[in-house]
Amino acid sequence: MSETSKNFIHGFIDEDIAPGGRYEGMTVRTRFPPEPNGYLHIGHCAALNIDFGTAEKYGGECNLRMDDTNPAKEDEEYVDAIKADISWLGYRWDKFLYGSDYFPETYELAVGLIKKGLAYVCELSPEEFKARRGDVGVPATSPYRDRPIEESLDLFGRMKNGEFPEGAMTLRARIDLASGNFNMRDPALYRIRYISHHRQGTAWCVFPMYDFAHPIQDALEGVTHSLCSLEYEDHRPLYDWVIANTDVPSRPRQIEFGRRSLDHTVMSKRKLRRLVEEGYADGWDDPRLPTLCGLRRRGYTPAAIRDFCERIGVGRTSNTVELALLEHCLREDLNKTARRAMVVLRPVKLVITNYPEGKTEHFDVENNPEDEAAGTRPVSFSRELWIERGDFAEPPPKKYNRLFVGGEARLKSAYIVKCTGFKTDEDGAVTEVYAEYDPSTRGGTTPDGRKVRGTIHWVDAAAAADAEVRLYENLFTDPDPDAAEDFIPLLNPLSLEILTDCKAERSLADATAPASFQFMRTGYFSVDSKYSRPGRPVFNRSVALKDGYKP
Repeated sequence: MSETSKNFIHGFIDEDIAPGGRYEGMTVRTRFPPEPNGYLHIGHCAALNIDFGTAEKYGGECNLRMDDTNPAKEDEEYVDAIKADISWLGYRWDKFLYGSDYFPETYELAVGLIKKGLAYVCELSPEEFKARRGDVGVPATSPYRDRPIEESLDLFGRMKNGEFPEGAMTLRARIDLASGNFNMRDPALYRIRYISHHRQGTAWCVFPMYDFAHPIQDALEGVTHSLCSLEYEDHRPLYDWVIANTDVPSRPRQIEFGRRSLDHTVMSKRKLRRLVEEGYADGWDDPRLPTLCGLRRRGYTPAAIRDFCERIGVGRTSNTVELALLEHCLREDLNKTARRAMVVLRPVKLVITNYPEGKTEHFDVENNPEDEAAGTRPVSFSRELWIERGDFAEPPPKKYNRLFVGGEARLKSAYIVKCTGFKTDEDGAVTEVYAEYDPSTRGGTTPDGRKVRGTIHWVDAAAAADAEVRLYENLFTDPDPDAAEDFIPLLNPLSLEILTDCKAERSLADATAPASFQFMRTGYFSVDSKYSRPGRPVFNRSVALKDGYKP
């Protein structure tokens, strides 16, 4: 987050650290608390930028804390992936922690609430409590609310010791059964779960609810500002109640901001998990997914993603951002950094009939015209070349400026050639195109001043490297698949096209991830980290050359 950027969150913090403010003289501390039950996605990046960027802006600290209080779907695989993604983006945490580290303290603070008469053991099932929850103007009811303190203490201890079945009892806060905010109608603080925790094993069979554990963890870490997304706004009174009524050492402040989503995709971990587990995606790192590992595999850069987060800003309301903006940010970054290369995706042979057989020459081609320090590379040229099938037409359509019989075109950085004919197979498909070159036009110049409008790229057939190229489109045909009752029918059947017979410059044969290239006239591509092999590279299209974003 840039030093000059400011938003409503920073306005609150400025007030808090000013003379007389609640945190005057204190270090600003934030935290990023992901649940390790899935992979981070682009929606998390806004929160990352806010949490880490705010700490950076104020010279403070930001902890990375795994919210592992619900062991049902948590796994160290996700912990490792989250740490890798955050590091890749360039964020650095001050402390790495687990919410489960605080299980002993959290349990004792719950006992303290019981002793104060502010919590009680309830034997209603979730369904029974929901039936008694009341309505607007109708209070909830509970037959266990006035249970004696000593009895609740005894039962809670026995819950911890595993004496009751799962779901038989919960510990509830004793707040206000008539509250207009239903989150305050005696919410559950602890539940019984007989399940192995990814770090604690079977040491615990009672687990704190997020709304109880999170404020305690913040307070124990000395967090000053608990920055979270808008769905927790109605939970803020409960957050403040926990802080006010437990014996914690500090008093964090919760501030909510609006979520940011992308069109033509889904952000829910549950939905993303379904895509992966049911085989609609090639793992969590499928380049069509909005996961950070998927974006990284596709060729997105940390700079592009952080630029995107800065541009979408911080707001009080949630909204959906156009995918075109994210692509625009990537395109701008790769234009400055990606090496240029010539790769033919759908090849057809071009034979230059008047070029000497056995002769090879080299042309120096710029690696990146946007970067003088990038230099040049030698590209070989000989009698037979590969060109794009779409760069020859017979008969040519109107205003066609590439090769057709009798027409001229410039071979990028090489010569001007004139098409003299072509060959087809028995099905009428063009298999070879024939042309003659003009030796006086080396480097693509025209000494006689004649105009040649079309320029096409090519690859020397004698030195070409075979490559596979994967072209990606939107994962969903509908811009808002989340709104559908079932999002699976909205999957785009054309979201992936695999081209297996592509021809690349020889220098790309052993390219390795995460190298990115601009394939001339085609788009930006990145070496695939999953399937690419030396001598047989696989490239993912990161983004097309055309920019569809309109600022």
